[in-house]
Formats: sequence, C-alpha cells, structure tokens
Amino acid sequence: MLVPSVATEKTTDNPHAQHPLIPHGMGLQFFLVAGLFFLWGVPNNLNDVLIRQFMTSFAISRFQAGLVQSAFYMGYFLLATPAALLMRKFGYKLGFITGLLLFGAGSFLFWPAALVGRYSFFLFALFVIASGLAFLETASNPFAAQLGDPESAARRLNFAQAFNPLGSVCGVLIGTVFIFSGIELDPQQIAHMQALHTYHAYLHRETMRVVTPYVVIGAIAFFWAILIARAKFPTFATEHETPSENHGSFKELLRFPHFLLAIVAQFLYVGAQVCSWSYFIQYIETFTHQPEKTAGYLLTGTLLAFGAGRFASSVLMRYVEPHILMGIYGLVNIALLAVAMEFPGWMGLWAIFATSFFMSVMYPTIFALGIRGLGRDTKIGGSLIVMAIVGGAVLTPTMGFVSEVSHNIAFAYIVPLLAYVGVALYAFFGSAIPPRPGASDGDVA
Repeated sequence: MLVPSVATEKTTDNPHAQHPLIPHGMGLQFFLVAGLFFLWGVPNNLNDVLIRQFMTSFAISRFQAGLVQSAFYMGYFLLATPAALLMRKFGYKLGFITGLLLFGAGSFLFWPAALVGRYSFFLFALFVIASGLAFLETASNPFAAQLGDPESAARRLNFAQAFNPLGSVCGVLIGTVFIFSGIELDPQQIAHMQALHTYHAYLHRETMRVVTPYVVIGAIAFFWAILIARAKFPTFATEHETPSENHGSFKELLRFPHFLLAIVAQFLYVGAQVCSWSYFIQYIETFTHQPEKTAGYLLTGTLLAFGAGRFASSVLMRYVEPHILMGIYGLVNIALLAVAMEFPGWMGLWAIFATSFFMSVMYPTIFALGIRGLGRDTKIGGSLIVMAIVGGAVLTPTMGFVSEVSHNIAFAYIVPLLAYVGVALYAFFGSAIPPRPGASDGDVA
C-alpha cells in the first residue's frame, strides 16, 4: 500500500466531481486487480477458522494456536519493503505475478504439511502465503489509485477495496463448511478413543480437512497469475525510478510525528482486529455453548458487519472529518469490549460482533492520515505503515497467553480494548501533531 487509500487526494467542494471511474480500455486490467482484493481476503480470514481447527487437530493451547497469525503477519512484515523495491525497478505487473505465485505455492504446501502432520510445516506454509499477499497488497492499492484520473482515485480505490470484505466472508464460509467437521469430542469421548487407539486417526482426519480448500485456492491463484501475465498493463511514470528520483529518506520521516505515531496506531489496530476475530469462535463456544459451525457462521456475520461499516463510513465522511469519525468509533469499540469482558455470554457476543462495524474505517484512515504531507517520502512511509500490520503477529499470541494465565477468554479481550485506546488517542491528538522544523511540506505523492 504505497499510496493513500481514502483521504489522500486533494479535497474539493464537490468530492463527486464527474471523472471517469475506470479509463476507457482499462476495464479488464481493473477487473483483474480488483479480483486480487477479493483473493487476499480469503486466506486472511481463513486463519480465524484455522486457529480453532489446529487447537483440535494438534491438541495445542490458545497461545500456540495464536502463532498462526504470528507466522502469517511476519510474512507481511518482512516482505512489504522488498516488494516495494522489486516493483520500483520492474513495475506493478511483476509484483502481481510474484505475489500470486507465492500465494499459490504456500497454499499447495498445506498438502505435504497435512501428510507430515507437523504444525511447524503449516506455519511455514502460512508464512509463504502471507509473503505473496504482501506483494499483492503493496501493488494493488497504488495501481488502482493511479489507473485513471487522479480526481477519481479515491472512489476507484474504495470500489476496488469493496471486493476485500467479500473475500473475507467467503474465507470464513469455506472454513466453516469444508474445514469444520462438526465433530466435537468431550474429555470422556477422547479418553475412550485413546483407549481404543483410534484418537490419532481422528486427529489425522481433522488435519487433512484443510487440504482441499487450500489446494483449490492455490489453483485459483496460479490461474489468476496466468491471466495477469497475458494481459497488457500500463506503465506509470513513477513505477521505474532511478536512485535520485523520489526515493525519499528514512531520516526525513523522523521529522513527522504524525507519521511515526501512525505506525504505532496501525500496529495496535491490526492487532486489535486480528485478536477480536481470532478468538471469537472460542468466546462463543465457551460462554454460549454453541457448536463450532454455528460459531463459524456468526464469525461470517461479523465480516458482513465490517463490510457494511466500510460503506457507511464512506458516506459519513462527507459530513464528519475522518480522524474525528475514527476517534468516535475507537471509543465505541472500547465500550463494546468492556461489555464483552463484564458480561460474557450472548450480550458479550453481540458486543464483540458490533466492533467489526466500527473497526472497518480504521486501517485506511490511519494510513491516509499517516502519509499526509510526506511529499517525496510518501512511498517509503507507506511501506513502513504496511509493515506495522505485524501487530497481528504480536498481539494475537499475547491475547492467547493472557487467556491462559487468567483462565478466562473474556478477560483476554483487554488486549484489543487497550489497543483501541491507542487508536482513539491517535485519532484525536496524534494525527494533528505538526511536522518538526525542517520537514518538507510537499504535497502527498
């Protein structure tokens, strides 16, 4: 994500000025790139199902299961900047193809990982998938924004981003229908199967259930790579830069407190989002005693709420400043998670459910606020904010550890609650801190 997503183009009195959304003759290219937003949404939210499934098939703790997100988001963290450097030299198209090939390869690795039955092998496969997604996310946002008139960039990018929640919903549905078996054993049944020496075979069958969905997803990724390879993509003026052109400076970025705090806020937000969804199924099973499939469908509903929140927020931003809206949403989520902690059960379930609506505005708004005014440093700054999503790798196992120590998954929601405190503080105060003397005040690139 090397360019802003929502609030980064110059504002006008008429934000809906009539500029073509998609340039003539670029419909196919836009469709292929918009499809990438859908594709990376699928594995992102399949992880929430995998955490529950791996706790069963490998008989591991919540903390160990949280390493699914650690492996995944470390791929983003480590590959975001290399992806930006590759595309700076060779263009967006190679970035798309490289990302899809890594995505497909990582998905296919689920097959040998299941045959071997090693949890660490699955974590490696997830790392490879996320490495590919780092390329896709780093390339797709700036490409969608630049594909056409700058005045319609925000609308065009918002339209492309609308495909992402659809992929997220499909990811959870795929996991719920094809990965969850619906067989949930109590301790007595486990002991009986162990006595009959059939428990290991049951665990192996549960592990193998992840293979088919991921192999199909990998095949689609490879097919999409072929489509993109065969299509003719435009070359933008900023794609291929010489060392002296617009590279920006890490040192210069230190002069922008609002940018540095945006990295922290993005770290906290992504961690809060991933925590909330990763342990939602376990919260449901623990406090409402619903079966895992029902919990999976409820998780799907939270993603629909997330998508609805994104559309609703785009309308509200016509009347409310983005940072104010995000701050209000942060305060609402703090209150909702406090309810989930204090009243575990159906009331707490719906409180966590509702946080998805209010979190939807946060990623693009933090990103846009963070790179505002960076001028020639925008691309470097954007890649650093992408790297901040490593918060999902850090806070998720932290929440699992808190739940184990406290023996209470409801109390563990203190982790995302505190993260939203940080996001709200950034929205109301951190985003408005002016640059230090000497910082360039160039327009956002």
